[in-house]
Amino acid sequence: MKFTDGYWLMRPGRTARYATEVADIHADDHRMTLYAPVKHVSRRGQTLNSPLLTVECWSPAEGIIGVRTTHHAGSVRWGPEFALPGAGADAGKVRRDGAVLELSSGELTLRVDTEQPWLLEFIADGRVLTSAGERGTGFVTDAEGRHYMLGQLSLDVGELVYGLGERFTPFVKNGQTVDIWQADGGTSSEQAYKNIPFHLTNRGYGVFVNHPGKVSYEVGSESVGQVQFSVEDQSLEYFVVHGPTPKQILERYTALTGRPALPPAWALGLWLTTSFTTDYDEATVGRFIDGMAERGIPLSVFHFDCFWMRAYQWCDFVWDPETFPDPAGMLNRLKQQGLRISAWINPYIAQKSAMFEEGMREGYLVRRPDGSVWQWDLWQPGMALVDFTNPAARDWYTGKLKTLLDQGVDCFKTDFGERIPTDVLWHDGSDPERMHNYYTHLFNQAVFDLLRAERGEGEALLFARSATAGGQQYPVHWGGDCESHFNAMAESLRGGLSLGLSGFGFWSHDIGGFEGTPTPATFKRWVQFGLLSSHSRLHGSKSYRVPWDYGEEAVDVTREFTLLKHRLAPYLQRAAQHAHTTGVPVMRAMVLEFPDDPAAATLDRQYMLGDDLLVAPVFTDDGTVEYYVPEGTWTNVLTGAQVTGPRWTREQHGFHTLPLLARPDSVIALAADDQHPVSAWADGVELRVHAFADGAEHTVVIPNTDGPGETARFHLRRRGGHLHVTTDSPHPWRLRIGGPNATVHTQPAGTSEADLPYPA
Repeated sequence: MKFTDGYWLMRPGRTARYATEVADIHADDHRMTLYAPVKHVSRRGQTLNSPLLTVECWSPAEGIIGVRTTHHAGSVRWGPEFALPGAGADAGKVRRDGAVLELSSGELTLRVDTEQPWLLEFIADGRVLTSAGERGTGFVTDAEGRHYMLGQLSLDVGELVYGLGERFTPFVKNGQTVDIWQADGGTSSEQAYKNIPFHLTNRGYGVFVNHPGKVSYEVGSESVGQVQFSVEDQSLEYFVVHGPTPKQILERYTALTGRPALPPAWALGLWLTTSFTTDYDEATVGRFIDGMAERGIPLSVFHFDCFWMRAYQWCDFVWDPETFPDPAGMLNRLKQQGLRISAWINPYIAQKSAMFEEGMREGYLVRRPDGSVWQWDLWQPGMALVDFTNPAARDWYTGKLKTLLDQGVDCFKTDFGERIPTDVLWHDGSDPERMHNYYTHLFNQAVFDLLRAERGEGEALLFARSATAGGQQYPVHWGGDCESHFNAMAESLRGGLSLGLSGFGFWSHDIGGFEGTPTPATFKRWVQFGLLSSHSRLHGSKSYRVPWDYGEEAVDVTREFTLLKHRLAPYLQRAAQHAHTTGVPVMRAMVLEFPDDPAAATLDRQYMLGDDLLVAPVFTDDGTVEYYVPEGTWTNVLTGAQVTGPRWTREQHGFHTLPLLARPDSVIALAADDQHPVSAWADGVELRVHAFADGAEHTVVIPNTDGPGETARFHLRRRGGHLHVTTDSPHPWRLRIGGPNATVHTQPAGTSEADLPYPA
């Protein structure tokens, strides 16, 4: 929200008060509290009739410093609050040297000179990362009596800002106004389904604003050298998170707010849906599944979208008897074909549903201040909201889902949860404004906890659309309702990379686009991109996404890239394990992997898939693609062609290839089985070695298929014309040096050491 009129003036009706100096302090070994008047005080009489800000500073975890600024402390805080599972005992240490106070945590220090004008400096690595100066701490009131707390942190020359959730606006957020406010706005506007009040910059730090309600950001868009964030409240709390690398920032941020659960490995395979408003029944489902099998396209998950339930009755979790007369039998038949089952749900209850009367009678639905159930006709006629702040309502809702699990459903697509009203009362007394963003968190948490309890640790999985801070704990999230053209494909990728820089480890999107029908060219290119994402789902709105609807070549492309993803499963599962333990996403913006390369700072049409694969999707009809290659010799995994960076390159690709480049000195583990996402990965694994320099070493871990850990480990070391390999694997394995047509060295079971020729 903009408060000023240019640099000198305030906007009409608004009055600002900023911390000016330190009038008093209270400090112990771990925390310090600063008392800041909003004008210079030179004599006692000036302490009257003027605000005094209370600024508390502490560290919840190493490398993180919190600042809480309060104007009037007597306001009631009804909640909700973000859970911070990583916040522990005071991790900071306070030191005083004359007028200077320092709070240090890890390598991050907050410094304030109490004899100077107001200035909070966050220092690490011998330099000031950012600071809150003359207008950096304060509040604004307006003519209607609204009260806003604000913070401003300085931006350095050339400093770029990323994150703030899954945003489809330009990837670098400088110059943008961003409101953290959940909205069902598609993928082509400034609105977002996943709004996260966390940003990071290319200067070694991130900032998390700990407020679940609306947070308004001006990212160099009001004061061009500042990131401003404001909330309508009497208090504002934020955490500065030190890296110094972007990966380390995400590790610390997700340690504080929660790490992603590890999705089951079977979810890595291809998902197919009924699509949304299309006509379908059990015969249609069978035709789709049989059609995929007949064309040699392995399918892992089948998803039933909205109309598996009866019209006007979403969500009552009852199969439509006209189209699915024997749901348990049907699901059993599908599971006998090796498929997992996903079902669409949302947290809304239509008036025609029997659940509406039950929920209203028991007090499980959100109510207006007059006691009536909140309803509207948008989406479903007479729709009401489940009140997840009521433990009994949560149990009631998840109890209905348990019936579906007993029938054979494996996971749920948790759709919607964004358009939450603010003129309502919540069971636990939560503030409606703060609950607007937070509602989706309670929804996804309830469903995920049920799946974890019923299916076991490591088997819980959502396909969720909306989220807020901490929502990364309940994967997977997908990009929402996009159009079916190349621009929409690019904006989806941009949003996914932004979400990855906001602490989310896993992300997917509707292959082919949701709204409209893609051209065959768009479909084939989106298939490539989708099957080189962490999770892959074919889905549409008014048209199906079975590949034969887009031509025989689309069938071939879908088959080829599905088989490729199955072979990449051990590599992808290792990246998933890494996301689970560190918070570093599977799909990574180039700046995350190459923070010291200035050319990587703004790239949003390519990404790293795990540590070692660069993917540059093709967004053109003629196959032309421009992308950036970082330093070193990179090898196209599909063609064997090499390109040496740093440089920009332009290529033209048919529909069977794209830039999929292996990093220099990398070793990619490929499963022998290309028919399933889960197989005995270590048995017959192929290690593909790319541009290994003399003296290079690399360790490859073959992960478990059913959770954290590993099944085998290989260590490779090149010395001149030889490549020495040691392993603890009891299985046969293969090694290929270079592209797909290079010589394969096959080693029998029990080979724990091998010395192989490395070509000049």
